[in-house]
Formats: sequence, structure tokens, C-alpha cells
Amino acid sequence: MRVISAEQVARLLAWQPLIDRIGNTFREGCVSPPRHHHTVQRADGEATLLLMPAWEHAGYIGVKIVNVFPQNAAAGLPAISGLYLLSEGRHGQPLACIDGSELTRRRTAAASGLAARFLAREDAASLLLVGTGRLAPMLLEAHATVRPIRRVRVWGRQLDKAKALAERYRDQGFDCSAVGDAQLPAAASAADVISCATLSKQPIIRGEWLSPGTHLDLVGAFRPDMRESDDECLRRADVFVDTYAGAMGEAGDLLQAMETGAFSREGILADLAELARSEHAGRQNDARITVFKSVGASLEDLAAAIQVWQQVEDNR
Repeated sequence: MRVISAEQVARLLAWQPLIDRIGNTFREGCVSPPRHHHTVQRADGEATLLLMPAWEHAGYIGVKIVNVFPQNAAAGLPAISGLYLLSEGRHGQPLACIDGSELTRRRTAAASGLAARFLAREDAASLLLVGTGRLAPMLLEAHATVRPIRRVRVWGRQLDKAKALAERYRDQGFDCSAVGDAQLPAAASAADVISCATLSKQPIIRGEWLSPGTHLDLVGAFRPDMRESDDECLRRADVFVDTYAGAMGEAGDLLQAMETGAFSREGILADLAELARSEHAGRQNDARITVFKSVGASLEDLAAAIQVWQQVEDNR
């Protein structure tokens, strides 16, 4: 069995092929059961253990094990770590143990990029990043792959981290700068795309800030008690999700809005599979506000792991 490091995953998962692969997998389908979600009590707070299996009808089998420790920031460690085990489908023999953290970040951002293909305006050129964790740069790169993003604003709870991320991408040719709390409403109003990747339990983005034509990408909150947007965001928007099962089971942005009566299950217009199969057209016109809420799907992990493995085999 081959061990594939984070550095190899980053090198092998170029954005365009990865987005295409995930889109193809959503279109063609595979078996993707709801993920197993377990709360782990620690002395310094709660952690989360996730198990995410998936398999093709006549092909690869895989499972991801992920640990989410929000308190790791205090120790200077990533909040998310994990491994992916990929097996061949004929006899179930393991093929590779793949770094799950890098795989997760890249497939998560790629799913947002895939959604933006259908939901962001084609001329979307400005991006507001909300959050400064290790997923944030992935989201910038994925959105810039599918849309002509050149202007980027970065907000984070720690302004120094937002400034460091902005400087990194300014050096790569983007018009990129950090914004503080006072500038966040104006930055949100000016953005064509807003991409949020936080572990917030309180709304950060307010619906009253959103301008016509904005695409709001909600990535970070993956439990019912988390949310990154308020009720007004959903009232004003056409809402899409990665999967119905994940959204109804874990998407706090939607579930909490449903509790207040601001949103309903019928308000979800389509999932990524329906968008990929052209069963829904996605964005209806340039004036609509769109929301994409993802909580992650094991289908995405399997697609990314197969992409890694096939690249390794091709390079042998």
C-alpha cells in the first residue's frame, strides 16, 4: 500500500482537473452514505470525529477519518486532520493511505468552485474571504480558477492573520488587502463572491449587506449549532446545497433559519448533482443573490482520492 503525503496531494490535485472530476462524480453518482458524526469530550472542550465512506458501483472504495479540534488554534496546530484509505473495488484490497487534511481542504474548495460555475456571475471579479484558516487560500484559488477574480478582501478574527494572507496573494498578483470589523459590511456589499470558512456559532454575514448579484459560499459551519449567515441572507437568496442529506442533517445556517420560520426545506432549489446534470439551470439572472451551503460529502473525497491515485499511477 502506498502512503501519499500532504505535499504530494497538493502537487497532484491541480484545481481545474479536480473541479472537473468532482463535477463528473456528482453527475454520474456513487454510493455516498451520510457521514458518521461523533462528539469527543476533551478537557479543553469538544472535538469531533467524522467517518466518511463512499464507493463506486463498479470501482473504487474509500473512507476518510477526520478529527476536528477547534481548540488547536491556541497550540498553533490545524483544526482539522485526517487520513483517507482508498481500496480497489474488485477485491477490496487497499491501494493508498492519503493525507486526509490536504485532501479535505482541496476537495472542499473544489466543490465551492464547482458550485460557483453554476451560481456566480460569469463576470465576478471581486472576492471577500471570511476566515483565515488553512482552507481560506484554497477557496481563493478555487474561485479564481472558475471566475476572473482579481480583487480580494480578507477578514478574520485576528487582523494580523488576515494581513498575512492578503500579503501572500498580493505577491501573486491579486489586488488583495485585509479588512477589519468596521470595514466588513462595506466589503461584503462590494463583493461579487463571499466565501466563508469559519467555525462560527454566530452569524458573521448579514443579509442586509448583500448586493444584487452576489454569490455567498458558506463552507465552514458543518454542525447544526454553527452558522455563518443570518436569516436575512436566506430570505433574500436562491439557495443551493452540496447534498440534501448533509444540508438537512448538519447545515446550521439552514436548520437554524428553519427553526425561526425564515426558511423551509422547499427553499432549497437544487443540490450539486442536479446542477451537474443540468436538472436545474443554477443562477437565473445577474441580479439574483445565490447561496451555496456545503457541509462536505464523502463523494467529493472519493473523487479527489481517485484523482490522486490515478496521477500517481500515471507518473510511475
